[in-house]
Amino acid sequence: MTENEIAKIIVDTAFHIHKSLEPGLLESVYEVVLAHGLEKAGLRVKRQVPVPIVFDGIRFDEGFKADLIVEDKVIVELKSVEKMAPVHKKQLLTYLRLPDKRLGLLINFGSELIRDGISRVVNGL
Repeated sequence: MTENEIAKIIVDTAFHIHKSLEPGLLESVYEVVLAHGLEKAGLRVKRQVPVPIVFDGIRFDEGFKADLIVEDKVIVELKSVEKMAPVHKKQLLTYLRLPDKRLGLLINFGSELIRDGISRVVNGL
């Protein structure tokens, strides 16, 4: 399955969740529910995955924690805020570069319309 095929399932699942639960819950709630929905759709999902970084020749195991990594191909960063900041996309691009992933989705469940809260971020895709 390609990154784009996986992303379509993620977006469809996020749409369904947003429609059912609506904005206003904590990010952690959307994370667990989205992970459940994706697993139910047959995808492998890892939550809160530590991704190491190497700096100055030293490996640090806690570079960051990816909210979700789906099928070991797509990183999903979740937010539940009124408005996204430009730094959120830059952050996700850095998250993609460190483990050399090609596609990330930034999903803000705090958006009134979920289509306005989803951004694709690519790293050489």
